[in-house]
Amino acid sequence: MKPKPAQHFDGAISHTGQDPVNRNFGDIPLSTTRIITGLARPVQVTHAPGDSSRIFIVEQRSGSTGRIRIFNLDTGTLNSTAFLSQTVSTSSEQGLLGLAFHPNYAQNGYFYINYTASNGATIIERFTVSSNPDVANSGSGYTIMSITQPYSNHNGGWLGFSPTDGYLYIGTGDGGSGGDPGNRAQDITNQKLGKMLRIDVDAGSPYGIPADNPFVGVTGDDEIWAYGMRNPWRCDFDDETGDLWVGDVGQNAWEEITYIPNGSGGENHGWRCYEGNNSYSTGGCDNSNTMVFPLWEYSHSYGCSVTGGCIYRGSAIPGLQGTYFFGDYCTNKLWSFKYDGNEIYDYQDRTSELAADAGSIGSISGWGEDANGEIYICDLGGEIFKIVAEPSTGACCIGTGTTCIQIPEANCNGGGGTWQGPETYCAN
Repeated sequence: MKPKPAQHFDGAISHTGQDPVNRNFGDIPLSTTRIITGLARPVQVTHAPGDSSRIFIVEQRSGSTGRIRIFNLDTGTLNSTAFLSQTVSTSSEQGLLGLAFHPNYAQNGYFYINYTASNGATIIERFTVSSNPDVANSGSGYTIMSITQPYSNHNGGWLGFSPTDGYLYIGTGDGGSGGDPGNRAQDITNQKLGKMLRIDVDAGSPYGIPADNPFVGVTGDDEIWAYGMRNPWRCDFDDETGDLWVGDVGQNAWEEITYIPNGSGGENHGWRCYEGNNSYSTGGCDNSNTMVFPLWEYSHSYGCSVTGGCIYRGSAIPGLQGTYFFGDYCTNKLWSFKYDGNEIYDYQDRTSELAADAGSIGSISGWGEDANGEIYICDLGGEIFKIVAEPSTGACCIGTGTTCIQIPEANCNGGGGTWQGPETYCAN
């Protein structure tokens, strides 16, 4: 497979010989609203399938306990009792790192967590909700996978079910230290670190292997879907297309966004041979023409640790459809762009407009969506923010009412809307 050159940017300018195309029908003004405070190191927001009244927040750890908390969207209240508490390692980047609900959660009550145990191993464990929908059955834990971690950093931690094939995907880091000293990310035999794994939790015990996994019947671990990853920190399936977006944290110079199209598999994403689109340690590596490079990269002049985000598929802000949001943990930068399968367009530096009411969002540690597709941002300091449209009564809007989104009148509804102004909206 031929490499895909990364688009990269210096500050606010992105280039691959040409800048990203701007096709937007005018900038959509956004802001954030702070909805939760006082959490313990939140790293993920998610929801149970079909549940539009609640979101679930993963707290990495408080002391030696990681917790899952429930926030009620209708009442704006955080449950005082945790949905689940789990004993975890307190070392470095470890703790409770990921949560995924089974697609048939409403019927079977299953959910899965990714955490590092007291001995430092990565554990994928299944639990079941109790008769109380706000409390898990803490005694129902069933370990489906354990992966030894040689160091306390680069644990990955994300897991999620594909909206198209229903399999569970698990992102693992390279096991840590610096520079992947064991070259684990490139090792596809007896090594699950530095990978994107793909398993069938509904077949076999503790799990089954999908028949179309790329290394079934050939050299390579059967669970591997993709490899050559350093530390996939926060990933997201596009609910509409099934494409997988991965924020892969870099070493000394480059951060990257990796794009894995729905139905692909077997790709080598380069690490440790390459950091982003740039040579790192290429001795003994396969020819670069066999690798798939990141879709997007940025240098450490503008950040030092990417936090992969989400594709917007909500309904509250129609003009954002298909927009990918992501950020940087170190500089608190927030960006977005769109991708049509061939080129990136409508790149935006969103940092200033998404600043919270009391200042910047700090230590961006995770993202997430509710059941309606609206996007949330995690601040490791204990806060959760929701991306919302900036209220406007401008001359032309997408949406309805007085909280619609202002765009140039000539572009009402993409140029095909009916003008209803000056203080109402464009009819869709």
